[in-house]
Amino acid sequence: MELAEARRYAVDVTLDPDTAHPDLILSPDKKTVTYQDRHQDPPNNLERFDNYPIVLGFNKLTGGKHYWEVEVEGKTNWTLGVCWKFVRRTEPIYLSPKYGFWTVWLKDGKYEACNYPENVRLPVNIEPRRVGIFLDYEAGKVSFYNVTDRSHLFTFTDISGTLHPYFYTGYDERGGNAASLIICPVPAKLE
Repeated sequence: MELAEARRYAVDVTLDPDTAHPDLILSPDKKTVTYQDRHQDPPNNLERFDNYPIVLGFNKLTGGKHYWEVEVEGKTNWTLGVCWKFVRRTEPIYLSPKYGFWTVWLKDGKYEACNYPENVRLPVNIEPRRVGIFLDYEAGKVSFYNVTDRSHLFTFTDISGTLHPYFYTGYDERGGNAASLIICPVPAKLE
């Protein structure tokens, strides 16, 4: 599907504070997440990620078509996508459809689709400032787009289960990855 068509299904994604790692700061409107190495003391919650700086979207995706965009400009490490509602929260996480994660990342300067144990290198010609995620639940697909150059990055198939948007900020890396992940409004037309 073309990016312009996917954008017709824009939804209002917000971050779920009950799932946010204690080192993550969410904006009051729950559209921005920032990693800060100052462990907060949030209420104990079984839904909270405690090993990695991860937060899920509040949106429960069980049908239909959904599209959202995330600003990644200035980040050197991030992971975006969708995951099952009940993925591991306290143990090592293996990013793979086998374990309920359909994600892409920027890590060590490489853009990849996470498919444990072997990732797929993505065809990135221009570094994305925004990444678009399009979930077509009935078709069982989630597609990723580089909004900056309007290119398709990757599509996972065989999606199922109750899903939530997935956001991993990465660690600060001595100030080199300090930028926030920002859920952006989707304009009606491509800029």
